[in-house]
Amino acid sequence: MRAPLTGLMAAMAVTLAACGGGGSGDGGVRAITVVGSSTVYPFTRAVAENFARNNPEFGSPVVESTGTGGGIELFCSGVGTEHPDIVNASRRMRLSEFETCQENGVDHIVELRVGIDGLAVVESVDGPEMALTRAQIYEALAAEPYGEEQTNENWSDIDPSLPNIPIRVYGPPTTSGTRDAFIELIMEAGCESNPAIAALEEEDEDRKDEVCTTVRNDQAFIEAGENDNLIIQRVSQNPGYLGLLGYSFMAENADEVVGVPIDGVDPTYESIANFEYPGARPLYVYIKGNHLQAIRGLREFVAEYVSAWGPDGYLVDEGMISNPDETRANFAAIAEEMRALTAEDVQS
Repeated sequence: MRAPLTGLMAAMAVTLAACGGGGSGDGGVRAITVVGSSTVYPFTRAVAENFARNNPEFGSPVVESTGTGGGIELFCSGVGTEHPDIVNASRRMRLSEFETCQENGVDHIVELRVGIDGLAVVESVDGPEMALTRAQIYEALAAEPYGEEQTNENWSDIDPSLPNIPIRVYGPPTTSGTRDAFIELIMEAGCESNPAIAALEEEDEDRKDEVCTTVRNDQAFIEAGENDNLIIQRVSQNPGYLGLLGYSFMAENADEVVGVPIDGVDPTYESIANFEYPGARPLYVYIKGNHLQAIRGLREFVAEYVSAWGPDGYLVDEGMISNPDETRANFAAIAEEMRALTAEDVQS
């Protein structure tokens, strides 16, 4: 489903059209605009606030939470000041998205891996202290677990050692990178732990993908929109319900929610940093290199991000987990050169 053009960007398009703007060389008639992931949003917002304080001549960047999928669609929709300059992403850009960008003239994309986050499963501090495996989560939330009818109503239906309470999980919509990470890191991995799935994949790969990635659409899984704070609120108010969100939101709300161990590993800074935790995932921002001349301060904004993402940077205080030294150095060099992403990079 095509993501609607946000009210913010639509208003900009009208204003710029009235002023004769809209090309990529109109002198930078507006501030930097960022769309995308709700998980990356608080980190980019912190960078934007520091950037605005340190560089008042460029104005305050406008950062909007649209979800990764919706944000990338806006980002890739074209070149010109009616289109956003940066997109936050809690997963890597897909080849199909990269190709859409290219078709629409967005042919200079700079990819920066800004840090690491964990897809945390959380419950209320007053909950039953659950511990789950990826297979158990898959069996609870798959539309057709291992290709069979979904009959699990309570967690104890999956394993008698689990609480005899209804399966209720708040999660993000399909436009969210967090939802994509949940499918890839938890659902698919849990599904593929069953030996029968290997045979199904050999027989019918499309059917295997459907079985492993389709989430049930009844009250067991409740979409809560692109708002991790809302998931925190609902989980904290409903002991026994679980939520799917980024580690940073869990850490910020440790008085209300706790992380559920997955495959025996708690979601902690250390377990996510070394990718021991099954839900660990990289976080990205993508910069529209086509806008470097048109949008004043864009290069400086990127430099501010690079200065903030180290282990002693202020983004760690916001809950981001810093990349390893070698990874940071690699992406700092990409940022300095504004090196363009290629199709080969995306596929690597």
